[in-house]
Amino acid sequence: MLGLKRIVVAAFLVLLLLAGCKSVEPTGRVVTPAESSALPSEQPQATPTITPTPVPLAIMVNGEGVPLVEYQAQLAQLEAADEKTGTTRTPEERQQVVLDELINQTLMAQVAREGGFELDEAGLTERMDAFAAQSGGQPALDEWITANGYTEEIFRSALRRSVASAWQRDVVINTIPDSAEQVRAQQILVRTAETAEQLHSQLEGGADFATLAVQYDPITGGMLGWFPRGYLTQPAVEEAAFALKAGEFSPVIETDFGYHIVYILERENDKILSVDARITLQHKVLSAWLESLRESSTIEILLP
Repeated sequence: MLGLKRIVVAAFLVLLLLAGCKSVEPTGRVVTPAESSALPSEQPQATPTITPTPVPLAIMVNGEGVPLVEYQAQLAQLEAADEKTGTTRTPEERQQVVLDELINQTLMAQVAREGGFELDEAGLTERMDAFAAQSGGQPALDEWITANGYTEEIFRSALRRSVASAWQRDVVINTIPDSAEQVRAQQILVRTAETAEQLHSQLEGGADFATLAVQYDPITGGMLGWFPRGYLTQPAVEEAAFALKAGEFSPVIETDFGYHIVYILERENDKILSVDARITLQHKVLSAWLESLRESSTIEILLP
């Protein structure tokens, strides 16, 4: 067992796994002219051409391969994490999670390089030293690299790709501004269309929205709080909310959750986003960007 140091290293390096083989070119014997004169029966020997053994690949992304051992290592890390956290996933689901991560990371690194991002050897060495310090020292890092079947050269290559992909990810998600148009809303949510229509009639007759909302949601009173466009999981509710002015309520809206009536308490054209709202929007913009990139890329799954 590698002990505590190996566990610490794995926690920092789960997204940096890479493997391959390093070929060693043997030297063939070449007969000199003097030897040829002394030994006329001996034919000159040509230096053999050595063809490096191809590294087994898991995927190929726009002509760039990701080694099979890296895929296997990340899959093992995910299995261990799921076991520790009690997360239930099928083998196929775990496989897809790892493949998606490797594909996305490779795509982001490619775009970063095309955009001019470059990590020189000095910068890469500095990051390697930081990882060694975080993982308990260079011996602990070396032990982890060796135990997972890597060479230092291959590991450095993986780290370089990871840094490039992280840089490109930040470029994409930072397109989300700090503030945006937002509404503060409240809703009534019921299970049947008949009940929703009855409540809507009461509202049109002058019933108090907050009073009715509390009847159907005693805990939160139907409060949705402040949110920008693109935040809610039900686009139809969000679309209806942004079509209203403060003090107005919507028609009945049907979704997978039931039947909604939305009331707008306040509106602001430029309000600071909450941390949760900004993270949600960043996740959405990154997912959409990656989906578009994947559609225009050539991706091959090469698993045995």
